[in-house]
Amino acid sequence: MKINEPIIALDFPNQTETFDFLDEFPRDLHLFVKVGMELFYSEGQDLIKKLKERGYSVFLDLKCHDIPHTVERAMQVIGKLNVDLTTIHAAGGSEMMRAAKEGLLKSGAKTKILAITQLTSITSQMLKQQQLVEVSLKESVLNYARLAQQNGIDGVVCSAQEASYLYEKCGADFLKITPGIRLTGDAIGDQKRVMTPRKAAQQHSNGIVVGRSITQVKDRLSAYELIKKEWMGK
Repeated sequence: MKINEPIIALDFPNQTETFDFLDEFPRDLHLFVKVGMELFYSEGQDLIKKLKERGYSVFLDLKCHDIPHTVERAMQVIGKLNVDLTTIHAAGGSEMMRAAKEGLLKSGAKTKILAITQLTSITSQMLKQQQLVEVSLKESVLNYARLAQQNGIDGVVCSAQEASYLYEKCGADFLKITPGIRLTGDAIGDQKRVMTPRKAAQQHSNGIVVGRSITQVKDRLSAYELIKKEWMGK
């Protein structure tokens, strides 16, 4: 499964700025958008409903990480929003991941769950010094991916640098959604493990998440179209 549309990270503080941005795109253009913590905590479920009313696919990226019962109940609520993708932290463990899946099943939703492996802001040095993890960054990501797959999770969020490795180890059907996507020459910001759309496709990413390379440029539609063209290998 490949998500043809670049997933646009709506990194805005409120609905007004969000829809001002979205109104720059043709209304008949199907977009796949990501709502993160800042925007969701500011605007809540009402925003998700408005995005779905426009016909957009929605990735609700809240990175749930709590005791299993709490995550299960949270997923029941998220399921009612009819979003397409949502996230949990693989670090929450097997029981928590199974509880997340159970919560969505109880809601009747078709939402797919992605497990966060290691954030794209994490480096190998940080992994060893701050998390006291002795294995390599790639092996840590694989460990979380396998744990997620074993517990019924649909895929992971990982950097494109690990996508090909996970494709080899976890198979083509296990989703690998990759943030940290930048066009050549763009500033990388606070993300450390970045890649271009074309290279991400070559590394077997199933979907790419793009924020600043679209949201922080003047001609946003042209930037989106260029990224999609690269992503689709044209």
